[in-house]
Amino acid sequence: MKKVISLLFSILLFPYALFSQERKPDRKLEKALAAMVADFKGTAGVYVLHVRSGRFAAVNADTIFPTASIVKVPLLAGVFDKIEKGELQWHQPLVYRDSAKYGGSGLMQFFKDSSETELSVLVALMMAYSDNTTSLWNQALAGGGARVNELLAQYGLKDTRVNSRTPGREGNRAVFGWGQTTPREMSTLLLKIRQGEVISKGASEKMYRLMTKGYYDEQAVSEVPPYVQVAAKTGSVNESRSELALVNAPHGDYVFYVGTKNIKDQRWEADNEAVQLIRKISAYLWAYYEPKSGWKPTWDVLKK
Repeated sequence: MKKVISLLFSILLFPYALFSQERKPDRKLEKALAAMVADFKGTAGVYVLHVRSGRFAAVNADTIFPTASIVKVPLLAGVFDKIEKGELQWHQPLVYRDSAKYGGSGLMQFFKDSSETELSVLVALMMAYSDNTTSLWNQALAGGGARVNELLAQYGLKDTRVNSRTPGREGNRAVFGWGQTTPREMSTLLLKIRQGEVISKGASEKMYRLMTKGYYDEQAVSEVPPYVQVAAKTGSVNESRSELALVNAPHGDYVFYVGTKNIKDQRWEADNEAVQLIRKISAYLWAYYEPKSGWKPTWDVLKK
């Protein structure tokens, strides 16, 4: 009877065990990643964790990098915190004004003044198209950068912060731009979302769904089979190209972040050195964790 009870207890705890393995360094993988970034003309950092096994690899994983648009993941959490508290509603009506327009990526900057919209549209555009106008609007709706930073601190993130339009962080903004993070911390935040630990289980599930519907899929995502779900967010400015991704692979989820800064190649081309590094690392990780999949990319944006 004791053996039966023990077996049942183990079965009940099995899903939890998938995410609670003791983390141990994967030196083989770490060595391979270190070799990939060794000749990079700039500063690069990588963190990757295979969730089921608890094995991780870290190269400059605690170095602070600019987030660029990856800051939109913390902003997403900030908005859902307000929704959870009843201070915002998912389908809350809003009106777009030209005064909110901000250039760069995104679609809402092209809306007509006084266009009717709603919060769900702002959030979807922010995550799918990395919309800058809606992102700054969402930051304000979330209570501002200071409130989002308080939330990040609650989840144990000490270096991941919103800098832009955040009182007291002007110096950080001058160095890192809109936001800052480390490969280890941003990977941790996405993993917490995957595990249902950010805001609430329901909020985490909705945030995760949003992160699987990105338009920008020609970097890390392009090196994973199209039939495998990936939650991802890219971030790009002249001096930095980075990507965050969590792959729902057949043999277990793995999460990774490739951060770069001070890059020499600042061209906005598909063969930019930092972008190529992100693709190379993503392709290597897929082959490393799924060696028998037999899948190789069949469409190369560099040839188009």
